[in-house]
Amino acid sequence: MSDKIVIAIDAMGGENSPEKNIEGISLFVKKNINLKDFFFNIFGKEEIISKLLIKHGVPKEFYKIFNTLNTVSDEETPLSAIKNSKNSSMWNSINSQVVDNSHISLSAGNTGVLLVISRMILKTIEEVRKPALAGLWPSKRGVNVVLDLGANIECDENNLIDFSEMGSALYKALHPEETAKVGLLNIGKEEIKGTEIIKKAHAKLKDDEKYKDFDFNGYIEPNKIMDGDSNVIVADGFTGNIALKTAEGTAKFITDSLKESLNESFLSKFSILFSYISLKKFKNKLDPRKYNGAIFLGLKGPVVKSHGATDSTGFYYSIDLCYRIIKGDLMNKIKKNIKPVNANKN
Repeated sequence: MSDKIVIAIDAMGGENSPEKNIEGISLFVKKNINLKDFFFNIFGKEEIISKLLIKHGVPKEFYKIFNTLNTVSDEETPLSAIKNSKNSSMWNSINSQVVDNSHISLSAGNTGVLLVISRMILKTIEEVRKPALAGLWPSKRGVNVVLDLGANIECDENNLIDFSEMGSALYKALHPEETAKVGLLNIGKEEIKGTEIIKKAHAKLKDDEKYKDFDFNGYIEPNKIMDGDSNVIVADGFTGNIALKTAEGTAKFITDSLKESLNESFLSKFSILFSYISLKKFKNKLDPRKYNGAIFLGLKGPVVKSHGATDSTGFYYSIDLCYRIIKGDLMNKIKKNIKPVNANKN
């Protein structure tokens, strides 16, 4: 099994689990069954999970079930998780990177708890001062990596540089043939704008010759994130989280408004027949399930957080993300990027 990508799954995390989680596994297996280069360590209630795997036709050669009766609730706080989450499906799926040779862990459970126990179990890479939460966003030219999305409210310039290095490593792992292009999220493109911290980060990234792992595009304004000129967008966790939730709300407003407009009258409904293909492309482009999966970067092992409310298709995309992350050798790319940078920090 050493030649296979081993993905640890918290089967009990998120809404409608473990049904959607197992169905997501089934979708992935059916799409990639000829590759046979992957394997699942599945954590949860074995009696329920085994029946679902049979129901969805997942061959036994692709998985092993670890019977885990405890689960982490959505109401649990990160503080209580330290005491109560041990031996849960979430805890064991992360710990399997340490004891069961898993390469990556995936959960749709409680985000705060997941971040805390991931950091407790896997520890931070020595050269990384703060881990970051990265996500994928659609753009005119494909997909962007955006970080930090909320793991760190306060950051200094060195943290932003770390995020630039880790974000570019993630982008290269997912898109090995493309160049990572980093932009610092700011209120304007002029170098005099922004906080002192972001100005310092900008100056270091612009002038230091050792940042050769990516192209640095300077500042990027929020309304340009989806243009695709920069494909790695870097911000502190406060700014990044606000940008994320604003984008999610805007996308929902647009799609909901479009649905209402198309159902206002018989003529509107009739017009759908002539614009069906275009509308389908539009819907597919903004489908949040395709971008499901936030990646916790900076730990000694990768952890992916699936949206708790997603369906089986969304969970499939987060599994596919896990597979691509390991296939793209993310951890070695991060270590290669980050070491020479931090070695010269004051």
